[in-house]
Order: sequence, then C-alpha cells, then structure tokens
Amino acid sequence: MRVAIIGTGYVGLVTGACLAHLGHRVVCLDVDSAKIDLLRAGQMPIYEPGLDELVAAEATAGRLSFADRYDQAIPGVEVVFICVGTPALPSGRADMSYVENAARSIGEHLDDRYCVVVNKSTVPIGSGDWVGMLVRQGAARRVTAAAAVGSGGESMLRESGSRDAAPFDVVSNPEFLREGTAIPNALDPDRVVIGAESVQAVDLMRRLYAPLLTRAAGRGHEIPFIVTDRTSAELIKYAANAFLATKISFINEIGNICDRVGADVREVARGIGLDRRIGSAFLNAGIGWGGSCFPKDLASLVHTGREYGYEARLLDCVRDVNEAQRGVLIRKLQERLKLIKGKTIALWGLSFKPDTDDLRDAPALEIAARLTELGAEVRAYDPQALEAARKLGVRAQLCPCPYIAAQDADAVALITEWPEFARTDWNRLRAIMRRPLIVDGRNSLDRAALLWHGFEYSGIGR
Repeated sequence: MRVAIIGTGYVGLVTGACLAHLGHRVVCLDVDSAKIDLLRAGQMPIYEPGLDELVAAEATAGRLSFADRYDQAIPGVEVVFICVGTPALPSGRADMSYVENAARSIGEHLDDRYCVVVNKSTVPIGSGDWVGMLVRQGAARRVTAAAAVGSGGESMLRESGSRDAAPFDVVSNPEFLREGTAIPNALDPDRVVIGAESVQAVDLMRRLYAPLLTRAAGRGHEIPFIVTDRTSAELIKYAANAFLATKISFINEIGNICDRVGADVREVARGIGLDRRIGSAFLNAGIGWGGSCFPKDLASLVHTGREYGYEARLLDCVRDVNEAQRGVLIRKLQERLKLIKGKTIALWGLSFKPDTDDLRDAPALEIAARLTELGAEVRAYDPQALEAARKLGVRAQLCPCPYIAAQDADAVALITEWPEFARTDWNRLRAIMRRPLIVDGRNSLDRAALLWHGFEYSGIGR
C-alpha cells in the first residue's frame, strides 16, 4: 500500500520505517527541510536503537522516502498518518496547531482516491470529528483556489478535491511506543487499536496491518486487533499512560515510606508484583517519570475532565507526587553532605530514560538546576544526550565520560539507569572521588558490591 507519514519525530519516523519494513511504500513528510535533508543523507535527527539501520535498509530497498512538501507526499496515497507533536499548553490543554496545519494541508492535496486519515498523534478526546472538518476545509480551499485560476467551472471543481472527488475517513490509531524499544514495540505490539466509524476504513486498516498480524500468527502469537469507536480509541491511549504513571507514583510513595520505616522498596515491589492483579512492570521506585508522554497526557486528561465538569483528583495527585520525587534525591545529598554549597556533584545520565537522547521533562534538568542554585559545581555525563544537553543549555559542565565527571567529586548521583553504569570500574572510581558517595536515583546499582568497594550508598526507599 502507499502510505504517507506527516511528521518525522519518534512516532512518525519509527512508524514509517516499520511500515516500510512490512512491505508498504512509505513517504515521510516534514515541513522542516533541514530535517528532511538529514534523513536523505542517512543521518537520524533522534537516537533510537536500531532506527538508523532500519531507515537505511528501507530507503535502499526503495520502500521509504522523504519529502518536505505535501504535493510530493499526499496525492495517490491510501493512508495518511498524522504524527506531529501535541505539546501541553500552560493550561494543560494540548496544543493542536501542528495537527490543524497537517489536516488542512492533507485536504488540500488529496485526489479522487479513497483515503484514510489516521490520527497517530495523541490527540484530545473527540478530535476525530474536528480533524475530519479540517480536511474538508482544506479540500474546499483547494476547490476555491482551482476555480479562481482555472476555467471550465464544474469540471475543474470535480478534479480539484471536492468532498465527492476526495472521499476519506478519519481513524484513531493510537501509538504505544516506548522510547528505547520503539522498533520492537511497533513490530510486535501488545495490541492494535482502531477507532473508526466506517466499515471501509476498518477494512483498509486491516489490510495495512495484515503483514504484521500474519507474521505474529506465524510465530504462534496473536496480536489483538481492537476495533472500537474513535472516542474510545482516543481515551484508551490516555487511560493507559495515566495508569502507568499512577503505578510509578504509587511505588514512589511506598518507597518514601520505606525510607522512614527501614523497609526495602525493592522487596516490597517484588512481593506485590507477584500478584497477577498487580504485575511487576512499572514498580521501580526512583526519582520519578519524565519524557514527553506522561506529563502532557495526564495534563490533557485532567483538562478534559474539567471541561466536562469533573475533577480528576487522583490524576492531580499522581502529578504532584512525581514532581515532589525529584526533590528526594536532593534531600539525600543534603543528608549525607550536609552543605551542598561548594561541593562537586557528578550526575550520571541526563535523558529521561535509557536508550534515548530525549531530554523532554527529564528529571536531570531540574535536579541540575536546583543543585546549581544551592551552590554546587555540577558535572554531567550521558552516553547519548550530551549534544541535546548542549543545545538546551543544561546547567552543568558536560563531560565526555563518567570518570571525568566524577573526578574529585563529593558524590555521584545516578539519574538514568544506562547499562554502562553498572559496568563501572568501582576501584578506579573510588580512587578519583573526593568522597566515595553514590546516590542511586534509580536503585539500579549493586548495593552490596558498592559497600564492599568502600562506597557510601544511598538508594530510594532502601
């Protein structure tokens, strides 16, 4: 099938590359010409494990291409995915300006082939009808423009994208990608959710995903293909992220209680996680969640509730707990060092999670700023996010390796659980630090090994 992807961020680029891998002909469009030039040259604008190899392979095979103009990407396609950003505004409402521009531009360039316009971006509940209206407005604008410059009146209108000449449906197909494992998430998803109001649209989406479902069936694995209405599909995405964020904030609350009563939150999490009703995923206590999805999706869901006269108090508390959790690491440093002023603190990890260079709402940014305000010299190292940190102006001295960051440091604070930190030469590290203090913000290091090597160790809820 011929597919267009609008937006080349995490969702758009991964979706496009994986659909091409399944055999479709995909063009990824972005209005940022510089980004498209990078992609055409084989350079990735983001870091995601395996993405550069997959993009290169599919581009070489001729199944994946890139464009910076709608007239290069839209005419003749059967499916158009909207994969642009929907960042949160100060009110909590999602900024839909990128979606609006994409929907209108799609309408302006549709031809007479039936097409499904897919909301892949996380959009506020009820956006399907709105996107459909915008696509029709874009088509009408094209009709008007064609009538103004053309001749032949009625025949020109038929050829220029009226509703009859450009039939389409809008579908909600939410993404459930996790940065760092986005490609396996896309090629072996827990489920495919389709929110649609027409049988024709559902049939086309089944054809689109048929190679994915067939491959899974060949491995003896069935991927649930959930068909529902658009509003329910939109809410499924928000509800999933809200629940996961709630699990993390919950275990962080338990971790804070563990700190006070002398329990080990890892043992508590193991014990409750074995209950099949609870499960062990997302029960790792630490300094809280970050990234682009949880914060904005929670804010949008809370905002939607208020629009309809409902206060989502639990979700408000989930956000409050997460914001407060970043201060736990600061307090642990203060408990051990007493005065932060004049001390040197090394931050290991900047990205909000391993295997990504994404700094959006990363806890490290706030922690670095607060330590600097307390008078500390902050040094930081991250395996992938240093360039992004430079562009963002992170308030820390950026170092090319963890040992340089830790030279003469009074403490090392582990912020992101990159696997390389677990492979540290602890004897070397202890020898170069002024004080051998490790504050493990992710409970990912071997506490017994660190104590054996002569370190002071402080975890979260341990």
